[in-house]
Parts: sequence; structure tokens; C-alpha cells
Amino acid sequence: MNRDVQQNRRAFLAVAGAAAAGAALSAGAQEPAPSGPVRILAISCSPRPGMTTAAGLGIALEGVRSFGRSRVETELIELAGKNIPVFNPASADLGDFAELIPKLSDPAVRGIIVGTPVYFCGMSSLCKAFLDQCMAFRKGGMLLRNKVAGILAVGGVRNGGQELAIAGVQAGLMCQEMIVVGDGRPSAHTGATLLNTDDSIEKDEFGRETARNLGRHVAEVALLLAGRA
Repeated sequence: MNRDVQQNRRAFLAVAGAAAAGAALSAGAQEPAPSGPVRILAISCSPRPGMTTAAGLGIALEGVRSFGRSRVETELIELAGKNIPVFNPASADLGDFAELIPKLSDPAVRGIIVGTPVYFCGMSSLCKAFLDQCMAFRKGGMLLRNKVAGILAVGGVRNGGQELAIAGVQAGLMCQEMIVVGDGRPSAHTGATLLNTDDSIEKDEFGRETARNLGRHVAEVALLLAGRA
């Protein structure tokens, strides 16, 4: 990567107010506990806005709020319609990913739930582009380090590759030194697995329950790490 490209990428992080935080984390400093509510973000990596992946994440955020109550704030971010370019280490073009940097690197954000539809037993191409663009956080000082991560996947059949897609996303987030958790008890598996039937998850009570469990577990661990349990 040439010097101009590196400087442009660093500029995006500086504008987001993340460079100082990155330097502190690189030096091994502990991130201060948030004074207000802990924030949990849900990122929908479906190219279709408002559909089953977003609906599943909405249920996961219900689980977050049911556990955290006044101690948490939640936000759903949909990548549908955004320009998240294929990662190119020789290019400074982050597209619309640049607007996500200040949200994701905010010290108040202690948990992130990533949702993806399942295509050919894997994550969506939009999800892969998002994870690859997160290289900016590694270059900026591991800015996602010690945030809690949970994964949700929606497939067209019950055994349609949901767990494979979840494992792929988990691997990418572990490379960011995030703390990856599965859905909590009583299902307690690798993540939330939902079934899309006629563009709806309403009939999939088991899958909906895994989404609620995932949100509750992410909130539980995030609050524990923030000293707010």
C-alpha cells in the first residue's frame, strides 16, 4: 500500500475521532467504562432492506433490551443500498463504510450483532465486504478489541448453511480481537439460526428464540465487561 493511500485511510479514522483510542489500545491501555448506557449495534448485511435478516436482528435487540433495560441503548444499521466496496488494499476508497467508522469505534459501543442471509452455505457478499473493510479498525489500532460480538444467520431451509455462515463471520471478528459469543441458554449454540419461509420468520419460533437468546447473551457479557452487570 502506497503512502498516500495509508494517509487517506488514517484520515478517515482521525475524522471519526478514533486515532487516539487506537493508540491507547495499542499501548495496552484499558478502555474506560462508559458513563452512560452501554450501546449495542446490530448490523444487517442483507441486500434487501427490512426483510428477514433485519427482522431477526430486531428480535435480537429485543433480547438485548429485555436483559439490559435502562443500562443499554440499541441501534439497527442496515447495509442495504449502501456502497460497501470490495476491499482493495491499494485503494483509499471506503465508500459508505466511512460513515460506519465513528459508530463502530465509539467507546460506548460494547456489543455488535452481525446478521447475514445465507447464500450457498456462506455469508452474503455484502457481509464479506463489510468484514474486509473492517481492516481499517486493525490499521487504526484494533479499535474493535474486546467488544462483544454475536452472529445471526437466516437461511431458506432449516439446515441451509446457517452455522457455516456464522462460523465464517465469527472467524473474521475474532481476527479483530473481539469477544465472540453464541446464543445463550437454553439453546446455547454458536449463534442465532433462523428459517425464512415465504420472506418471513414469523413461523420459526425456534429460530426467533435463538435470536432473543443471542441478544440477551451479548448484552449480558457486554454489561459484565463494562462493570455494569
